[in-house]
Amino acid sequence: MPSAPARNALIVVDAQRGFDDPYWGRRNNPKAEGNILRLLAAWRTHGQPVVLVRHDSVTSGSPLRPGQPGNDLLPGIDGTHDLFVTKSVNSAFYGTPDLDAWLRSNRIEEVTICGITTNHCCETTARMAGNLGYRVNFILEATCTFDRMGPDGVNVAAEELSRVTGANLHGEFATVMSTAQAEQRLLVAL
Repeated sequence: MPSAPARNALIVVDAQRGFDDPYWGRRNNPKAEGNILRLLAAWRTHGQPVVLVRHDSVTSGSPLRPGQPGNDLLPGIDGTHDLFVTKSVNSAFYGTPDLDAWLRSNRIEEVTICGITTNHCCETTARMAGNLGYRVNFILEATCTFDRMGPDGVNVAAEELSRVTGANLHGEFATVMSTAQAEQRLLVAL
């Protein structure tokens, strides 16, 4: 009897309208949303699990607070999915419902992570997934982030933050790959 195809869950982290708000500052990677939609199309076409994650901010003034237009997912993100997680912290593994329990109950051992922001919720989710024993693919070009002020008062460009996130994750917590490589990996596993 042939074995069932491997299941690889696409985890789309916080792809929300509120990240278009000037509140966050200058961002990198204007192609991130297009790459996220491309990954979603591939996963949905091939019947692989899709997990959507939404950040419900508890911070006053945040565009991501529930009840604000910025809390909504970006157009095209909110289509067919297998699990919808809400959270108020950086990691999708500390949301509701329990992502780890759902992945394990569905015998999913590999996850592919994309979304917003690269060095916060996406990176934290990838680190936790790696620590929990999942094979993790991190699609850096399907993420974006914003410039940040360092503790020394020096601005760190979003591009540098993204590059450092890739360096931090690759080979330790995840395999950093392109959108095309993730699509190819998906097809090979089917």
